[in-house]
This record gives sequence, C-alpha cells and structure tokens, in this order.
Amino acid sequence: MHDSPSPDIQVIILAGGRGTRFWPASRQSQPKQFLPVGGQQSLLAATCERLSGWIAPEQIWIVTGEAHTQASAEVCPSIPTDQILAEPCGKNTLPAIALANAHITRKNPDAVQIVLPADHIVAPNGAFQDLLDTAVRTAQERPEALITLGIRPTHPATGFGWIEVGEEQVCSATQGATETKSHAVQRFVEKPDAERALQYLESGQFLWNSGMFVWSSRAISAALSQYAPATHQALKDAPELTDLTPVYEALDSASIDTAILEKAEQVLVFPAELSWSDVGSWESLTEVVPADSQGNHADGGGDLIALDAHNCIVHTPPETLISLLGIENLIVVRAGNAVLVAPRDRGQDVRKLVDLLETKEPKFL
Repeated sequence: MHDSPSPDIQVIILAGGRGTRFWPASRQSQPKQFLPVGGQQSLLAATCERLSGWIAPEQIWIVTGEAHTQASAEVCPSIPTDQILAEPCGKNTLPAIALANAHITRKNPDAVQIVLPADHIVAPNGAFQDLLDTAVRTAQERPEALITLGIRPTHPATGFGWIEVGEEQVCSATQGATETKSHAVQRFVEKPDAERALQYLESGQFLWNSGMFVWSSRAISAALSQYAPATHQALKDAPELTDLTPVYEALDSASIDTAILEKAEQVLVFPAELSWSDVGSWESLTEVVPADSQGNHADGGGDLIALDAHNCIVHTPPETLISLLGIENLIVVRAGNAVLVAPRDRGQDVRKLVDLLETKEPKFL
C-alpha cells in the first residue's frame, strides 16, 4: 500500500455556519469562524494554517455564504479565489459538500477529499496531520468507504453527536504498530440527554462525532447519488452555473450526517487522540482559554477585573473592561451593541435566544 502513488488530496473547509450559540460575538455580518476565539487569529485562518506544510493552498476549498467570500479571502489569502465557493443561502452541510464535490470531481474524479469545519480548535498539528495521512491511505485502499474522525469523549456532552464504535478494521494502510486503527461504525446517535451521554461515556464504546471526514470522490459521489439524489442532481453541474440562487432555494436543508452517514453501509471511524473543541458554545471557552486564580476564563482581548467573582466566562473586545463583583458561574459577553448575561449551564440555550431575537430584534443579529 505504501508503494502506491500519493493521491490527489483536496480539502473542503465548511465555513458557512452562523455560530448562533456564540451570539452576540457571532453575528450575521461576522459569524464565529471569523472571530479570534481562544487565540490571536480567526478560527478559519487557524484551520487553514493547521494544514500548512502538509498540503498546498491550491488543494484547499472553502465553502461559505455569499456575504463572506471576501472575508474568507482576506483571512486565507493563499487560497485561490476561484476555490472559495459561495452559497446563496445556508442549507446545512449536505449541499455544501455536494457543491464542493461537484467542483473537485470536475477537476479530478480520483481525488481523496477531506472535509473540515472552519470553526473548530484541534491540536497538536503534527498528530492531526499524521491522522489525516492514515485516513487518506485508508480511503485509497477502501475507495468505497466513508471515513469519519471520532474524538475520545472526556465528559458526558449533550451538545455533540456520538458514534458507537464497532469492530476494528484490518487493512495495510494501518499496519504500523503505532498507527490508529479504524473501526466499523455501529451507529450514530444525535445529541443524547445527560443520562444516556453518561452511559455512553462510561461504556468506552462511543466517540464524539467531530464533523471531520475523509473519502474518495467516487465514494461520496456514489453516496450522494444513492441517498441524496435530488441534491446531487441539482448541484452536479454547479461549476457551469453562474447563479446558484434558484438551485439552492429549491434544495432541502440537510446535514451530511443524517442524509448520508447514518444510512450508508460502509462507514469507518478513526479514534482521534487529539485535543479538540468545536467551540460550540460559550461554555466551551473553558477548554481553550486558561482560568485565572478565581477560575474565571476571559477571552476577546479586553480586560477583566473580578472581586469575589468566581468561575465566570467573560468575552469582551480590546480596549473594553468587564468588572465582576460577588457573582459566580455566569457567562458575561459584551460584543458590539449587545450584551449577554446567562448562567454557565444555559450556554446551549443561547440559540433559543437568537430565535427570539429573529422575531423581536433582528437588527441585533
């Protein structure tokens, strides 16, 4: 297997999400992937940089909303502008992947594709690139397989999808003693309640679904054709179309997980021994931002003064100050013209607040 020619690797970065649980920092004009969360550079820029030295910028595609193509080009200037693909409206991950697949298969139907979310934090880079290497070789050897990367769970998370791990797979791509082995996927479970999440964690048979995938172009094209024929048919000629608006307006909104991976028969998972965060809510800042002596996590570049205030999550932009007095276990966010204050354990519910704002105060979105 190692003597076979290196495949043409094409990476799809999905940068079309709204990041609603990160409101008010994440807005329609500047969603989460363009924010510097837990670092100095934006999450999208960090995702591109994570691939540096492993593949060339010419092998990277970004799928984003029409309003964000310019911002994408600015934060990832080395990527060819014709590989920043604009969606006229967001219809979840299935159409985004189908759109990129149409462009990639037009270029090379034998490519191996890697799909990465634009707004996750993954470390260390070396281990991440090694795992991608192994997954790519497996996709070459098992060209019919759809491969996902699963994260070893550290707590009973209710905000993630989970993957039940099946039998270990034996193939020459992973014969090295130190390499991670792939497993068959028994089933995908969408965001369980707290009791089931604890059972999954304690069983040792489940991983978190990272939303990172590897597959041959032929495998994903066949899966799209079989399980999502309307989306596949609508977008397979997308590279020739000058206006995708009527096409997208007719598409159903669907995730790649529910539309394809939960139905497909040959799905493999690699357990990823990585530090990973989907930075999905304000609570997740505790995973990527160190705590101060009072257990407060502050991000955004601004200043925090805390007196008898403990275990709070604070986000404030540069040259601004948040002062906390006699409180604990709160989320306090100041961003632009809006402020959020919430209990830490309600971080997942910020999305509900955004739904309310859409009807009552849409100008703040």
